[in-house]
Amino acid sequence: MILSRRKFAASGIAVFAATALPKAFPLPLSAKTHTEVVLIDAWEVSVDGKVIEHDATLPHTPVPLSWHQWEPASWEKVWTYRRELRVPSTSPDVRHFLHVERALANTVVKINGQTIASHQGGFTPFACEITDAVHAGSNELVLEVDSRWVNVPPSGSPKGFASVDYFLPGGLNGLVTLHTVPATTIVDFWSTTRNVLSGHPSVDVVVELDAKQVGKGIITAQLIHGTSVLAKETHEAELKPGKNKASLTLDSLSEIELWSPENPHLYQLQVSFRSSNRESETQSKTIGFREAKFELDGFYLNGKKTRLFGLNRHELFPYVGFGASPRAMRRDAEYLRHTLNCNVVRCSHYPQSTAFLDACDELGLLVWEEIPGWQYLGDSSWKEVAVQNVEEMIRRDRHHPSIIVWGTRINESANDPALYQRTRTLAQQLDPTRPTSGSMTPSSRKDWKENWHEDIFAFDDYHAAPDGSVGIDPAQPGVPYMNAEAVGQFSYGTAKNFLRRYRRAGIPQEQNVQAVLHAQAHDRAARDPRNAGVIAWCGFDYASPMNAYEGVKCPGVVDTFRIPKLGASFYRSQVSPSIRVVIEPSFYWDAELHASSGGAAIFSNCEELRVYLDDVLLQTLHPDRESYAMLAYAPFFCNLPWEKVDHSVLRIDGYVNGKLLLSRSFEGSHEQDRLWLEGDDAAIAADGVDSTRISFGVADRFGNSRPSAKGSLRVQHTGTGKLVGDTEFNLADSGAVGAVWLRSVSNQQGKAQVTISHADLGSRTISVSIQRRKEA
Repeated sequence: MILSRRKFAASGIAVFAATALPKAFPLPLSAKTHTEVVLIDAWEVSVDGKVIEHDATLPHTPVPLSWHQWEPASWEKVWTYRRELRVPSTSPDVRHFLHVERALANTVVKINGQTIASHQGGFTPFACEITDAVHAGSNELVLEVDSRWVNVPPSGSPKGFASVDYFLPGGLNGLVTLHTVPATTIVDFWSTTRNVLSGHPSVDVVVELDAKQVGKGIITAQLIHGTSVLAKETHEAELKPGKNKASLTLDSLSEIELWSPENPHLYQLQVSFRSSNRESETQSKTIGFREAKFELDGFYLNGKKTRLFGLNRHELFPYVGFGASPRAMRRDAEYLRHTLNCNVVRCSHYPQSTAFLDACDELGLLVWEEIPGWQYLGDSSWKEVAVQNVEEMIRRDRHHPSIIVWGTRINESANDPALYQRTRTLAQQLDPTRPTSGSMTPSSRKDWKENWHEDIFAFDDYHAAPDGSVGIDPAQPGVPYMNAEAVGQFSYGTAKNFLRRYRRAGIPQEQNVQAVLHAQAHDRAARDPRNAGVIAWCGFDYASPMNAYEGVKCPGVVDTFRIPKLGASFYRSQVSPSIRVVIEPSFYWDAELHASSGGAAIFSNCEELRVYLDDVLLQTLHPDRESYAMLAYAPFFCNLPWEKVDHSVLRIDGYVNGKLLLSRSFEGSHEQDRLWLEGDDAAIAADGVDSTRISFGVADRFGNSRPSAKGSLRVQHTGTGKLVGDTEFNLADSGAVGAVWLRSVSNQQGKAQVTISHADLGSRTISVSIQRRKEA
């Protein structure tokens, strides 16, 4: 199956010789003249010599996963993935490369029984040349994926899986692609934008080719927007066998638009090579023009001081671990940018998928990307893989305009001057345009002057202020400063050594306060003009062995199903009412919950709120600008008659400039509750990879999700496609919500239906069309 797909391959991935340990030798991001065959389906999966699946589809997790209660022992094995590899030609004029997007954690590649390459680490792609190992026609491809607790970041600790704050479900959880290219091929190219604020920007382009023999050719670089060629430069190259480099500059770019969160303007940089014997190859990457600088007084984007306002993100999904579809990855970026109104995300704590980063480019979401790891530092072999991760990450992703920070130290690790001098130096060699950083803790901060070797001091601040609110330390003197984490599950106030678990089905008072704590963190940090901003912990709940409930850690403002919790109410309100009007209570008006006490927070971008109980005005509210002066939109606080929640309707009206713009109502009684069912997409592609989320739950009669419900909800799928997820949800466990994903089956078109049913609340059905993708 030959597919014309956007960016299935990644730039800057390491290619390994059959007789050598892994070394950096990049394969292209995307190409228009070489063939890409995406090996999606027909994989046989076995373990310990026993076949467990005969027709697996990638991305793939080798063990069944629910949305919770994962068991690491189930995947900590060596998995063998086997399939036929058809090669159309073995002409001397062509070469064949195999690209593996992500395999957790160590991988051995075999062709026709011959070991071709090996790779250590599960979060960066790799490639190997298989030209001499294949013959025309049918070949056997085997990938042995070692998903045990191996000595590579982030694993390796003698304490086992419980030492890392995220699960590592193994398998071949990325795509595998066969690339057929000319004998002289472009193995990588990268660019540096210059003078972007001068009105006369330019682009320096470095092209790396690999030639089989002495030859000549023409290298062409073009900057393209839409159908227009904005600049073009050529270079005559004389090639020797092996690697060759050439440099070109595109200038006179007087009408370039800058990339920013408000205007994420993108261009295509296209590079072509045509040899003297008329072999040709063309590749392109998406780039943007922006200047991003961390100064002593904050972060500047395109010369304008910009506060970083964001959340950390784990890439773990229910049911599939790290193997979610590109569409699911993109939706996370869309949610962070346009629903939670973030302008930055930290990819904690590993390089994340190219689909997610592509979406960040397109949506204007700034990115901190970092190498795999979590507190633990291993032996010299382990550290060599960490250094290798830096190189693979930067080579793959340095074209993304969204990325503004390289995380070159292990998250929250002890200081290691020798290691972190190496990783920072390597990062600067590969990309001198971006600063490095890594999260610091109170222990690593103590002796930072002697042992800190990054460019931005990023602190994980989890302490409480004397008044019990979120505490944010002053910026470290003499260095650019920001908060890489804050809030999390840590307690604030008078209770000590107490962890909050912000489960939707958890303690109401804990859920109610989450959004307030996030608001405090951003407000307190903004009071320090030297603090560049906060990336709070965290966006989405995730599977973890630490401080979790049945294997799901719940510090996210959005749950693992990608359904917002009360904690999201603060972020949802931080948007201009000219874009959308928001009224989000940070509490549930719910008769089956224990009555809340004290003040209730409401997050809104309105100027005035009027609160009614059964149409009787209770209070007229105004935002608490005195306590939250640095927020774009401060919260409102009110006292509610919780004793009347059983059979009453709460209504909140929002006004701007004296005009009623939004009214929301909430029912206390459960008597008229109903099911809700939503699909993210009306149609998906019949390519075997694409998927869409189907979310559901119980709501009051006004459509507000309940945090609890009795009984079970059943999920049934009919028609084409494949249901990825559980078929029964205990609503008391899941917080009265849930989600499954509908995934296509390669080349199967038609309608799919998903039906949810409840013994007391009836049933609802949704349809999704699965269609063949139109060729680009």
